[in-house]
Amino acid sequence: MTPKAPLLIVEHPVVARDLTILRNKETPSAVFRPVLNRLATILAYHALDKLPLREVTVQTPIQATKGFEIDTQVIVVPILRAGLGLVHAITQFIPEAKIGHLGIYRDETTHKPVEYYVNLPKTGLSDGTVLLVDPMLATGGSACDAIGYLKTKGVQKIRFMCLIAAPEGVEAVQQQHPDVPIITASVDEKLNENAYIVPGLGDAGDRIFGTD
Repeated sequence: MTPKAPLLIVEHPVVARDLTILRNKETPSAVFRPVLNRLATILAYHALDKLPLREVTVQTPIQATKGFEIDTQVIVVPILRAGLGLVHAITQFIPEAKIGHLGIYRDETTHKPVEYYVNLPKTGLSDGTVLLVDPMLATGGSACDAIGYLKTKGVQKIRFMCLIAAPEGVEAVQQQHPDVPIITASVDEKLNENAYIVPGLGDAGDRIFGTD
C-alpha cells in the first residue's frame, strides 16, 4: 500500500482569528485581501519547511562563521486566478523565486477542470521545488490536474498550499498524488451539491478581486 503524503493543518490563534474574518460574508475585499495575505504568510512559512540547505562561510563584524543558503530553485505556481492572492506571501520569504502561471477553471456542469493558460519557467522545473498554490481545495479536480500537468513537465518535487480544504479534495490528492504534501489552515466539513466547501468562505477569487 502506497503511503499518503503528509497533510499539515496549521493551528494557531492568529490562524483561527483570520479564518473567521475570511469566512465572514460581510468582510469587504479591502479587508479580505490583507487578511488573506497574512494567513498565507503563516502557511508559506510551513510550506517552505525542510528545503535543502548548502553551507557557506560569511564574515561577521567579529569573525568568519558558518551560514546557510537555500539549495534549491523555488518555483511558485498559482492556479489562476485565485492562486495569485497567495504568491506574495511566498516571495516575501524567497524573493528570488520564479513564478509560473497555470490557468484552470472548473466546468460548472461537470465540475471537471479545464486548462486555458499555461506559462511556466523554462528552467528549474526538473530539479527545483514547486509550490502549487490555490486558496481552496474543493473536489481536488483542479489540484490533481495541475499536479499531473507539472509532472508531465518533469517536476519531481511539488508541495500544495491552500487556505481551506474539503475532505473530498484531500482524499483525491492523496490518492492520485501520494507524493505531494498538502499544507492548509483548515479541513472543513464537506462539499455541498454545487461542489462548494462547507462552511468554506465562498468564491475566493471573487472575494479577492471584488467581482462577487
